[in-house]
Amino acid sequence: MAARKTDAGSEPSGETLTQLYRDMLLIRRFEEKAGQLYGMGLIGGYCHLYIGQEAVAVGLESVAEPGDRRITSYRSHGLMLACGMDPKRILAEMTGREDGYSGGKGGSMHMFSSEHQFYGGHGIVGAQVPIGAGLSFADRYRGTDRVTFCYFGDGAASQGQVYESFNMAARWSLPVVFVIENNQYDTTPRKVSDVPPPDLCTRGESFGIPGEVVDGMDVLAVRKAGRKAVARCRAGRGPSILEARTYRYRGHSMSDPAKYRTREEMTRVKEERDAIELVRDRLLAGGHADEEDLKLIDRDIKAVVNEAAEFARQSPEPGLDMLLQDVHAAPSAGR
Repeated sequence: MAARKTDAGSEPSGETLTQLYRDMLLIRRFEEKAGQLYGMGLIGGYCHLYIGQEAVAVGLESVAEPGDRRITSYRSHGLMLACGMDPKRILAEMTGREDGYSGGKGGSMHMFSSEHQFYGGHGIVGAQVPIGAGLSFADRYRGTDRVTFCYFGDGAASQGQVYESFNMAARWSLPVVFVIENNQYDTTPRKVSDVPPPDLCTRGESFGIPGEVVDGMDVLAVRKAGRKAVARCRAGRGPSILEARTYRYRGHSMSDPAKYRTREEMTRVKEERDAIELVRDRLLAGGHADEEDLKLIDRDIKAVVNEAAEFARQSPEPGLDMLLQDVHAAPSAGR
């Protein structure tokens, strides 16, 4: 479960730092295990890992409240874990098993949990953005103070439906935080920073939507920016755009060897800016934990992930009787 906003000031307590560390480490270890299962042929189709980007989802979930909503792209496992979804059922879905969140029929990219207000990973680039605006419209219409976190990548930032959503969100002062996870690379070698304007958060200026660049490798920076954007939404002042500049360590998907970047570049980011190591250093420097404490945390999380993998292996595959379920709301008369 993600660390909730228990600290009023900018410097979180040792307890909150530890929870942020746990949440990010759970995502890292889970995705590493998913990569292993994919290599073993137990996960089919596409699989997009969140390794390196953990601070974005964890930082924003730490300022979310019960009832807030979230929607994202196909790189979705990290957000699912950050908002409290069960690692067992996530991995069961990824391996196509009946106990998965979509009954084993959605796979890695297509999961949903109304219980956790998680409205999906979406495979069509940018398609989740108008849906996210619609979710926030529903809350605005009902007069609640709920907030929708709408995640999309730098590659989706030029989609027309994104700008239509910006327009509607601005006109109706919708309580939505548009989160651009700028991991520096599209599916192809081209860096998005080569495409003007370099600051993707400025894409909403013509609609009057404020934008901010945030260090997506620093969970505390994400948390601070998220708190500000959420407060704006809850006050009825409308949407915000956060461009979280982060970095994915793996290829675009498991089928991408990422040969378009150097080993030196990756090593430099891991050594200087790794999100988990930055919090680890804070915990040690602040006396909130020692090396043995952190080893125990890692051991506990590995046990959770291994248990999830075993659960997925033991879960049955969906039967043929499930083939036509969920295709229509109800069977037609006479059939």
